[in-house]
Amino acid sequence: MRWDSRATSIDVNEIANRRHVKARERRVLLALLVALDTAAALCAFFFALWPAFVNSTLHTNLHPLADSLIVVGTVVSLILLRLILGLYNPANVLAGSNEYERSFLASSLGTLGIVFAGGLYKPITLEGNEPLLFWAWLTFASIIGRFLARRIVYVMRKRGSFVERVLIVGANSEGIAIATQMAQAKSAGAHIVGFLDDALPAEAEPIKGSPLLGRSMDLRRIVETERIDSVVIADPAQFKECLAADRDTMRILNDTELQMTPGMFEVFTTGMRIREDGFVPLIALNKARISGIHRLFKSSMDRLCSAILLLLLFPLFLILMILIKIGSKGPAMYRRRVVGLARQEFDAFKFRTMYLNGNDMLTDEQKTELRDYGKLKEDPRITKIGQFIRKYSLDELPQLLNVLRGEMSLVGPRMLTYPELEKFGEWEHSLLTVKPGMTGLWQVSGRSDLTYDDRVTLDMYYIRNYTIWLDIDILIRTIPAMISGRGAY
Repeated sequence: MRWDSRATSIDVNEIANRRHVKARERRVLLALLVALDTAAALCAFFFALWPAFVNSTLHTNLHPLADSLIVVGTVVSLILLRLILGLYNPANVLAGSNEYERSFLASSLGTLGIVFAGGLYKPITLEGNEPLLFWAWLTFASIIGRFLARRIVYVMRKRGSFVERVLIVGANSEGIAIATQMAQAKSAGAHIVGFLDDALPAEAEPIKGSPLLGRSMDLRRIVETERIDSVVIADPAQFKECLAADRDTMRILNDTELQMTPGMFEVFTTGMRIREDGFVPLIALNKARISGIHRLFKSSMDRLCSAILLLLLFPLFLILMILIKIGSKGPAMYRRRVVGLARQEFDAFKFRTMYLNGNDMLTDEQKTELRDYGKLKEDPRITKIGQFIRKYSLDELPQLLNVLRGEMSLVGPRMLTYPELEKFGEWEHSLLTVKPGMTGLWQVSGRSDLTYDDRVTLDMYYIRNYTIWLDIDILIRTIPAMISGRGAY
């Protein structure tokens, strides 16, 4: 089979209709975001500041119309500030924690702006704890609004709206990995139409449902005929050859989002910095992914929260230790030798959930399963109380001591031993650029039901996209994951 690289007839009406649909979706999304942000601003204004209006601390016998104008002016100013900060730019919404971070910044700056305006215009002066209340309500309501917007769009994506048609240039390992991850993340709204690649045979199907559509030379034709919204360049060499052979390609891509994946995908998760040696600019990799003020803030939050939780959970610790001692012989806790940040080894504390002679109970088949997957669904080594403790991840609570000592974090990649680390191959380096966590995306996404590849994908996402907001989101999602006991064994 051979592809016909000649231009094919294009349904102009269909292309125009596609553009109309996308434009309408953008307007709907903008209207939704503005409506939710307006509701958040009004919520903050009336819950935090309305008592002050009633008690006349914000104004001196103003006419009701003047009161209304102050409210409207405040809300409009807050919306304009969010517009300036890019919170209505499609590139910054509906995905990742960046949107929440920008929303937090907008709420903080908006509150400071109102305080400053109050110093210039007496009727809107805030007093006492009013600025703090306004900021708290505005931040909370804004983030909840963005959360609701995502859920609304996710529902609409299941019905076929807000879906991007994506073309991958390069069916190499990186292109396939990215396409697979995008296809599995249903909420991302990405439909992988297919691939372009110069090496694979025409009948190839790199991932199920996304066939090979042609060679890199066919890029312009495929973008037009398949109504592509986004092109992901996984193999820059093939894209470069396409541009050299057909300079009109970039003209077609003016209406299409063009994205390029970084080479050495697994290495660049560490983050990069630019330095100069002898006036030569060079790219250097960071030794640790989280650094500077982010590292200080994360470390402070880890140690403060772990200290508080250790005090609160001390009675539970005593009860579990007594039950473990009653259920089987041996110490209530044990130490697991694991690898942490920058390959530093340490002992991770855990409640003992197995019999001391547990390895003698395994069959040859179970030993093979344990070696291949690191877990056993039916593990004879686990005690009765151990089954309960593992189901609800209570065995990992003593790791709060490791967090307090600075060896672990509340949120991070799953801790690994040296034998386990060998299974992750080329991703090994990136996994050791952050502290292992008591919980993480793996904990809230399936736990022990995940394969090693799934765990790598989730850990790499966390490392690449770390923000304090992502940590908070994972911590909140951890609670129902523990209660449900899904994937724990």
